[in-house]
Amino acid sequence: MKKIKLMVVFFIFGLIFFPQISQGEQAKDVTGSVALATYNQYIFRGYEIGKSSLVIQPSMTVSLKGFSATLWGNMDTNQRNTRTATFNQEFKKGWNETDLTLSYTHEIKNLSITGGYIYYGTKYADETEEVFVALSYKTIANPTITVYRDIANYKGTYINLGLSHSFPIYKKMTIDLASGFGYFIGESDYWKTYERSTGTYTGSKYRGFHDGMVKMGLTIPVKKVFLIQPTVQYWFPLSSHARKEYPTPADIKDSYNPNGPVKYNLVYGVGFTYNF
Repeated sequence: MKKIKLMVVFFIFGLIFFPQISQGEQAKDVTGSVALATYNQYIFRGYEIGKSSLVIQPSMTVSLKGFSATLWGNMDTNQRNTRTATFNQEFKKGWNETDLTLSYTHEIKNLSITGGYIYYGTKYADETEEVFVALSYKTIANPTITVYRDIANYKGTYINLGLSHSFPIYKKMTIDLASGFGYFIGESDYWKTYERSTGTYTGSKYRGFHDGMVKMGLTIPVKKVFLIQPTVQYWFPLSSHARKEYPTPADIKDSYNPNGPVKYNLVYGVGFTYNF
């Protein structure tokens, strides 16, 4: 069913973009990028999706008059079982996620408003879908607040405040600083928390300050259209509930959060981007 939905989305995407691209002059309005990033670990909203292995994440974005479509994927070269990612082929290479994001951005002076849809094609968990809206203001630190709402298998709301700023250091090279802070509100029964008295997930639904991230990187332009971007990220829990775990008699830790604990993680890698 999810594959059919994805095919329908691609068909709609084609109806919107390709007639424009084929009309010669209007092709100049089409912009986009092709990117490839490699990291030592894949972290999503504080959750460990993969760890202690090389992950390779290609992506492609096409934009036209405020509309954008992004296709993103993740390949783990040494898959390992985590609380959020249980694989049948542990310690083997595998493509485990393909995401599609469709969005529209409208700008009013320094304010940008973006709304969109995300399809998560995941192999380590049930596939799901989100809608989101983001408000961003162009000023120092470029504050951006984004609200994501799951509309399929993991119903809940995730709110993220992002800050970012770039400083020129040599010619067109910049040092890039960014941070993000998330708050989560679980709504479906999936998000019931671990209750020690029952030894299972029968407690109240998970909610609270969730994950934090600070990032530092460089943007190194090569000619005008090619960028090299080494980065270092540090992820951490924002509350005791986000990081809480309970030891069991079987010497296996169960987390208070049903999707796994948010841990302290250092993520580093490099990205390559070609803009067109």
